[in-house]
Amino acid sequence: MSIEPRPPPAQFVARLRRTLGGRAGWNGFVFQILFVAALVWIGYEIVANARANLESQRIASGFGFLRNNAGFDVSMTLIPYSGSDPYTRVFLVGLLNTLLVSILGIFFATVIGFLVALGRLSPNWLLSRISGAYVELLRNLPLLFQILFWYLAVLAALPNPRQSVSLFGIVFLSNRGLIVPKPIGDPGLEPFVLALAAAIVAALLLHRYARRQLFESGRLITIWPYVAGLLIGLPLLSSLIFGVPVTFEIPELKGFNFSGGSRLIPELVALLLALSTYTASFIAEIVRAGIQSVHVGQMEAGASLGLSRGSTLRLIVVPQALRVILPPLTSQYLNIAKNSSLAVAIGYPD
Repeated sequence: MSIEPRPPPAQFVARLRRTLGGRAGWNGFVFQILFVAALVWIGYEIVANARANLESQRIASGFGFLRNNAGFDVSMTLIPYSGSDPYTRVFLVGLLNTLLVSILGIFFATVIGFLVALGRLSPNWLLSRISGAYVELLRNLPLLFQILFWYLAVLAALPNPRQSVSLFGIVFLSNRGLIVPKPIGDPGLEPFVLALAAAIVAALLLHRYARRQLFESGRLITIWPYVAGLLIGLPLLSSLIFGVPVTFEIPELKGFNFSGGSRLIPELVALLLALSTYTASFIAEIVRAGIQSVHVGQMEAGASLGLSRGSTLRLIVVPQALRVILPPLTSQYLNIAKNSSLAVAIGYPD
């Protein structure tokens, strides 16, 4: 028994003819192919002509310059760098600086945004009005203005290192930046990290068990003392057995500047403050809208179960609100990374 190919359905043939419009449709299709081919040919001729002109004038093109020595220093680096390093090293330094300010900005903006959102939803009249004024003021001021304000009006007005603001004699704030103790890893660091990781895993398993008991039997188990004991006890036990994991190099004032410690340059501090507070005003509105999208009956149901307002928000309202919060929140995180390009206005090396 032979299998013969089936002809295409009549409806498909008719639809194809209507789409192409008969002979005129075929002509248009051929014209589009020729037009695209012409564009490709013109682009090739432009590139070839530009390359020939550059070669005739002995001008190098491409990315070969990245192997040349940079010949300049960078005010802040997270990795070792000197002026004799190639441009690829400079690019890596700038990329790491951008990631640093973006990650820190995302963290602080999220924390501030959630706190301001809860403040706006608070029944306390004064707290609600202060949170509302924060949102309306900061999100309507241009970000570049806020960056310049923090850098020129606040940080530049700080005293010099000799008259710097000191906190317990180990943290110093001056017009040179924020000087903090520098952590230095010791041999006990690796066991400490492993103990901390084990404590975090155990705390997550304990939290999962408590949630299962809550949903299956309605019994609320208080686990925070056990979680605190795990997170503090295991790392502390590791430190007692294997030694202190980290020591700190304390900065000291020598002459007209500080020696030792880690320095956060004023450009980083100003950019981080502006990005965090500005983006937090948008995140606050996103979180507030997400919480208000959950029906008020959910709060009443939590209260009827004997849960406090905080427990109701944490266990019932916020998990449901995350479906509304996460998409625009992701956009704000991307905005932080993009807005960090304004660092060029104050000379931050990103």
